[in-house]
Amino acid sequence: MTFTNPSRRSFLAYSIAVAGTSQLASDLFSAEDTNTEQPLMAYVGTFSSPLKDVLDTQVDLPPGNGRGIHGFRVNRATGALTAAVVHEMGTSPSCLTVNAARTRLYSSNETDRVGDNKEGTVSSFAIDPASGGLTLVNTVRSGGAGPTYVSIHPAGKHLFVANYFGGSIAVLPILDDGRLGNPTDIKRDSGKIGPTKAVHAPPGSFAFSGHDTAHAHMIQADPAGRFVLHVDLGLDQIFIWKFDPARGKLTANNPATVSLPPGDGPRHFHFHPNGRWFYSIQEEGSTIVLFDYDARGGRLSQRKTISTLPPNFAGSNFCSEILVSADGRFVYAGNRLHDSIGIFAVGSDGELTHVADEWTRGDYPRSFTLDPTGEFLYCCNQRADHVTVFQVNRDTGLLQFTGHYAPVGNPSSIVFVALPSPE
Repeated sequence: MTFTNPSRRSFLAYSIAVAGTSQLASDLFSAEDTNTEQPLMAYVGTFSSPLKDVLDTQVDLPPGNGRGIHGFRVNRATGALTAAVVHEMGTSPSCLTVNAARTRLYSSNETDRVGDNKEGTVSSFAIDPASGGLTLVNTVRSGGAGPTYVSIHPAGKHLFVANYFGGSIAVLPILDDGRLGNPTDIKRDSGKIGPTKAVHAPPGSFAFSGHDTAHAHMIQADPAGRFVLHVDLGLDQIFIWKFDPARGKLTANNPATVSLPPGDGPRHFHFHPNGRWFYSIQEEGSTIVLFDYDARGGRLSQRKTISTLPPNFAGSNFCSEILVSADGRFVYAGNRLHDSIGIFAVGSDGELTHVADEWTRGDYPRSFTLDPTGEFLYCCNQRADHVTVFQVNRDTGLLQFTGHYAPVGNPSSIVFVALPSPE
C-alpha cells in the first residue's frame, strides 16, 4: 500500500488554499481547551458483543472484543494513553457523547435487544471527578434497533439517537439529574433504497454495505440548535428537521431532504466552525460533498464533490469519519480498507484541496477525534483492536505517528473529559 506525501504541485495548491484561510481561521470561534493543567481522561466506546439478528448483507460484523467503555489517562505532553478504568458492558456501547459540563457521559448500546421490536438502548453515566470512573445512572430504549450514534442538543436538554438497523431517529429528554427520559419523538425513515453500486465508487469497487433498507447513521443539531439533521445511508438522503425544544418534537423542514448520488451512502457529516459550510462523507462512494448551509431556513445547497482517496486508487473502500479542525483550516476523512486518514486544506470558499494521506497504523479506522487542545488525533482501528495516536502539525494539517498504541478490543469511538484540577 502506498501513502502519499504532498507532491510539489499539490503542496503549492494546498499552500495557496491555507494562505487564503489564515484570516478567516483567526476570526473563527475555537472550542479548543487551553487549560492544560487539568487531568484529562479519554473514554473509548467498543463493540463488546457480536452483532446478531442483522441482515445477511451486513458486511461489518465485529466479534465483540471490547469489554464495554474503556477509560484512559491522557499524557497531555506526549498524547499517550494509560488504562485507568473499565465500565464493563456486554451491549456494545459503540458511540459516546459527553455533556457540556463534563459530568455525564451517554452511550448508544448497539447490540442490546429489548422488547418485541428488539430495540437498542441508551445509557447515562455519572463521571467521578476524582477518578474518572463511571457510575450508571439509567438506561432507556433508543426507539429502534441498533443505535449507532448519539449527540446532545446545544441547549443540553435533549439527546438525539440514530438507530441504524431500525432505520429511525429518536429524541430523548435529558432530565435535571442527567437521567434520560423515554423518547418524546421517533421518526422512521422511508423512501427509495439506493442501488448496490455507488455512482462515485472507485474503479473495481465491490463496496456494498447499507443499500438493503433504511439505515439512519448519524444525527446532530445545527450550531444554533434550531434544526436537526440526520443521514440515511440506505436512502442516500440527508433529512432536515425543525426542532421544538419545549416539546422535544421534530417536524419536517421545507425542503425535508437533500439527495446524494445514488448508492454513494452518506454516513457522517461535520459543520465548519463558521456554521456556513457543511461536509458530508459518503461510505460507499468514498467522497466528501461540500454544502452551503442557510442557518435561517435550514437549507443545504450542494456545491463541490471531492474523493477521499488518493489519485488513481482502485478497488473497494468504505469511508467512516469526517472531522473539521476547531480552527476550520483542515478536514480529515477516514478510509477503511485503504486504512488511511485523508488530509484536506480548507480554502477561503470552503472548498477542499487534498494534502496527503496518513496510514492509521491499524485496520479499519472506524472513527477518530482530536483531543481538546487540537494537538493530537486519536484513531480507533476497529479490526486491529487498538487506538493509535498522531501529533497534529497545526500549520500544515499533517499527522505524525507518535508511536503510541493503546490496546482496546474493537474500538468504535473516543471522547475526552478534563477532570477538575487536584487541590
